[in-house]
Amino acid sequence: MSDNNNETTGLGTLVNRLGRTALGALENRGELLAVEWQEEKSHLIQLVVLAVALLFLGMLGMLALSATIIFLFPPEYRVYAAAGFTVLYLAGGVAVFFGMKSLLKHEPFSESLKQIRKDRTLLDVFE
Repeated sequence: MSDNNNETTGLGTLVNRLGRTALGALENRGELLAVEWQEEKSHLIQLVVLAVALLFLGMLGMLALSATIIFLFPPEYRVYAAAGFTVLYLAGGVAVFFGMKSLLKHEPFSESLKQIRKDRTLLDVFE
């Protein structure tokens, strides 16, 4: 009888330890997720502010420079100068598009996802 009682106590202790370990792991993952959430939010705010500043200042600068250069041409060639600037601006827009596209490839919460995958592989070993 006493053997059964010791086994029950051992099993209860094991379950208790397993529960505390699981809760500790969940708490750790939750804290990591919270930190990464703050980082992603900060990253997104910086990206938006810089994009708006880039658009505003870039457009003002290019407008002033373009108008100055176009007015330096003789009146009969101003249309061609304006067309040249149009092509130049379109090429610049395409370059900026691909630059922003590469920034958006950043995977959010990558470290949390990596830790969850690691946990899953460790749990699969015990099956």
